[in-house]
Amino acid sequence: MARIVVLGAGVCGLAAALMLRRDGHDVTVLERDPAPVPDSNEDAWERWERAGVTQFRQAHFLQPLGRIVLEKELPDVRDALVAAAAARFDPLRLMPPWITDRRPRPGDERFATITARRPVIEHAIARVAQEEVDVRRGVEVERLVSNGVAGIAGVRTTGGEDLPADLVVDAMGRRSRLPAWLADVGARVHEQSEDFGFLYYTRFFRGERPPMLGPLLMAIGTVSLLTLPGDGDTWSVTVLGAAGDQPLKRLRKVEAWTAVVRACPLQAHWLEGEPITEIVGMGGIVDRYRRLVAGSGQAATGVALLADACACTNPSLGRGIALGLRHAQLLRDTLRKEEPGRFAEAWDAATEAEFTPWYRNTIQQDRERLREIDALQQGLERPRPADRQGAVRAALMTAAMVDPDVLRAMLAERCCLGSPTALDEPELAERVLELGRDAEPAPPAGPDRKQLLTLLA
Repeated sequence: MARIVVLGAGVCGLAAALMLRRDGHDVTVLERDPAPVPDSNEDAWERWERAGVTQFRQAHFLQPLGRIVLEKELPDVRDALVAAAAARFDPLRLMPPWITDRRPRPGDERFATITARRPVIEHAIARVAQEEVDVRRGVEVERLVSNGVAGIAGVRTTGGEDLPADLVVDAMGRRSRLPAWLADVGARVHEQSEDFGFLYYTRFFRGERPPMLGPLLMAIGTVSLLTLPGDGDTWSVTVLGAAGDQPLKRLRKVEAWTAVVRACPLQAHWLEGEPITEIVGMGGIVDRYRRLVAGSGQAATGVALLADACACTNPSLGRGIALGLRHAQLLRDTLRKEEPGRFAEAWDAATEAEFTPWYRNTIQQDRERLREIDALQQGLERPRPADRQGAVRAALMTAAMVDPDVLRAMLAERCCLGSPTALDEPELAERVLELGRDAEPAPPAGPDRKQLLTLLA
């Protein structure tokens, strides 16, 4: 049994704490935000103060990988979400009607998920965790405690309490202060970041949930629309685009935002509900990757970077919670297999093999999308793909709309199932390129750049 301190009581921090506690470890969770867990889902949505979670009341979606991990490791949390009327969603049901081969394939059940608003998801896992784990809210950490050679031996709180630990798990998310604390004890973190600068403008609704006529995330000229089912009778609609696109800042106004959504034929009917928020904006999202390494400073041991504290990306693909839950599962598995002296190396290897490739996959998609937006803003044609991989991705949606197996391959990547490089397999890639060459151009799915600027004005 190890003494483990988890820093951060978000979804992934609590998931890791529960898995580790149920594996026999002594686990304490420290959360800086002082607000207690609310009594109900609606209290969580209306009043729970979670200043430490940037996107707490932004659009959220639990990808099927997350549902799979919950069912295997935390079925009581899954049951709590079901009891909270989490939406059941299966993207295979969006298969276009003109695809005639509708035979089920082995493994189709993996695409189904349940999803809810972020406060409701966190409320479900927090209520379970507080019955089993020592979760201390309103406790802020001041620094790490080291053994003098960059081996982390615990933490000290701002109240002056030392908590010894065999392992400190950083689940503090995108804004983790761990790198500065490690520098104070002579260790370092390798960090790289790219500020792609996407802006998000979201509104939540309540009513009879609208039918899904297009993909959850759809690029429409220089903006994208994200339409997500929520728990109960709720849903969200998000318009997102590049942060440097000044006219898009008018989306903060209800009239402009509504006009843009209404001009998109596959999403306009999502406005037919009772708004339960104003336009909720979010920006300043930096794609960041951290790794504990040796170099000019000593590599730290006795600490593990988890989920967004390790790697975080543009949240529009909805991968964060699902990959974070899998990362927590991987942490538990690594602790089971490795001796304490080998844990740091083994954890780094496991993360690099399974978690980091999804980060790099998302970064690549962000780059391609921003290149496209930049060209369309200038009135140019969409840029030609730089390589074969880019060409496959450019043709993927078109091919998926006519081939049921390509559709499944695309969904597997979007749902975080399998490998993020599965689309690079030669036979599949050639099939995608062939179908892309033969397809007719798709009709416009919404306003072009000129029409968008008119709507915003």
